[in-house]
Amino acid sequence: MQKRSLATQNWLLAIAVLAIAVFPLVFVRGEYAGADGEAEEAIGELAPNYEPWFNHFFEPPSGEVESLLFSSQAALGAGVIGYVIGLYRGRTKRFEKRE
Repeated sequence: MQKRSLATQNWLLAIAVLAIAVFPLVFVRGEYAGADGEAEEAIGELAPNYEPWFNHFFEPPSGEVESLLFSSQAALGAGVIGYVIGLYRGRTKRFEKRE
């Protein structure tokens, strides 16, 4: 079997990721809603007298602010993960150079 170049593998992976992201948007018909609203509705149907254990200590003023906070949290998490991966990769390369 012939080995593919690294660039070809990267392009194939990028196309696969793009296809996975676009497929549900194009072929799945339905409303995209958050899980919080769905869970609240299901609890209301199953147990109408349910009282939450606690209240939110902060409620964003609008959906846009909520989306901003969520995306900021996701970006921060991705940055931390990328930093850790880079840190360990750098340490491995430095260790390999010593030997």
